[in-house]
Amino acid sequence: MVLRTLGRLIWIPIAFLLAAAAAMFVLVTLGLETITHAIHNLDETDTVSAAFDVAWQGTIIASGATLIPALIVVIVGEVARIRSWLYYMVGGGVALAIIPLLARVDPGNMTYALPALWHVFATAGFAGGLVYWLLAGRNA
Repeated sequence: MVLRTLGRLIWIPIAFLLAAAAAMFVLVTLGLETITHAIHNLDETDTVSAAFDVAWQGTIIASGATLIPALIVVIVGEVARIRSWLYYMVGGGVALAIIPLLARVDPGNMTYALPALWHVFATAGFAGGLVYWLLAGRNA
């Protein structure tokens, strides 16, 4: 019993980091495609300033606030012993979809569509939640 608890305490952070890496991979690949499409549709005069705006917004969004909602989903799932794949997948999607709101990104100042940003974050969260469930959540 004690060894199993120690094993869980070691495995949960590892599974969380692997799930975060999977979510980051999806976020970067889908985000890069979305940003490329958004910049391609702009006039040539606005391309450089749009690239700087996207880079600045990316640094704001990639701040430390990105882990807090996902950590809350994992802690609630582990404490409540939730084993459902749907909880972790939807919880991960919601946790990452609200990040633009937590980062206080100004929608009027964005160079690409806000719904596209939320879709990319939600998809990355779905992937991260599913990876966490596969590694640790189904044995909560």
